[in-house]
Amino acid sequence: MLLSTIPLTKTRTSYETTGRRLQALITAPGVQKVQAVTVSRLEHETAEDWERLIDEISETAGVMVEFLEGGAVRIGWRQYCEA
Repeated sequence: MLLSTIPLTKTRTSYETTGRRLQALITAPGVQKVQAVTVSRLEHETAEDWERLIDEISETAGVMVEFLEGGAVRIGWRQYCEA
């Protein structure tokens, strides 16, 4: 009996996909110039994963997290924090 070789794909968790989305936003060239970005949780992202990521980001040295109206969050670093 021959077994087919089906590649196994890893399903990403909400935490991983949310983290990748935030990473892409933060590392965008335009955002790097101003050193701040405002982000909001998307409907398909769990509140628990969102809060965990924002907490982890806020614990990073040199990073400021500001909670805005409507659940948005402004993440700033370096010169933005010093302004």
